[in-house]
Amino acid sequence: MANRLSKDKQIQILNLLVEGSSMRSISRVTGVSINTVTKLLVDAGEACAKFHDETVRGVQARKVQCDEVWSFCYAKRRNVERAVAAPEGAGDVWTWTGIDADSKLIVSWHVSPGRDSDAAIEIMDDMRARLENRVQITTDGLKSYLEAIEGAFGGDVDYAQLVKLYGPAPAEDARRYSPVECIGARKETVQGDPDWDHISTSYVERQNLTMRMGMRRFTRLTNGFSKKLENHCHMLALYFVHYNFCRPHTKLNKRAGGYKTSPAMAAGLTDQVYDVDWLVDLVNAAQPVLGKRGPYGPRKSAISN
Repeated sequence: MANRLSKDKQIQILNLLVEGSSMRSISRVTGVSINTVTKLLVDAGEACAKFHDETVRGVQARKVQCDEVWSFCYAKRRNVERAVAAPEGAGDVWTWTGIDADSKLIVSWHVSPGRDSDAAIEIMDDMRARLENRVQITTDGLKSYLEAIEGAFGGDVDYAQLVKLYGPAPAEDARRYSPVECIGARKETVQGDPDWDHISTSYVERQNLTMRMGMRRFTRLTNGFSKKLENHCHMLALYFVHYNFCRPHTKLNKRAGGYKTSPAMAAGLTDQVYDVDWLVDLVNAAQPVLGKRGPYGPRKSAISN
């Protein structure tokens, strides 16, 4: 990729990807083929997934909020059977996230076709491996979390659920566009001794909005949805590394007296805000060096974990 595309062009493409532009609009704006944009996304996704897995470790969080956000790949679940040449992974896609309420760091994320126990177990096991200390976890009322959190943390967790209470369904003609009104919420202690004042899912729900704004694949009522599950996951990996390490957070900046602070800085994983130039270096460092007879192995990463 580095031999065929200038670094400035790679920076431009990655910037557009994390700011919510569609693949084809990026192709038109930058003047490169859609295949080139896709190839860079794949390379970036693989490099970022590896970087997140290796770097987001030993997190000292006190309060973690978890939630799931819906999207779909190729076709919605109810339409997959009659879709033409639907690929593997077509249908509903749920992205599970866990965010540190203090640093706003995305500690863990997982992609699954449903909101089931297997997916809940996956993200909780992964999150437990990344946390350094006892933590308070808040989720919604999804029952899948109960077994998953107990299995991952045992008795070493303070866990509460915030159960939303909803009003009657909207009229039939408005149901497609108007969500059911939330009329209240009920706090429930499930395990340990969670701080009642911090039983909340506000930050992780706000992150759901940020994801929808930052990735075209999550925008409703458009044709920008994912066509391949693999590329959906690559975009998520790119987004989360950019969000954690490259994007200053407004609330964190105010807390630091105006000094630009990323979630990774606030969590103590780094001492600086990185830029997309660094992100391109991270991606290119993971690529094989091309010799006269083709690639002969990956270059040593220039990033110190």
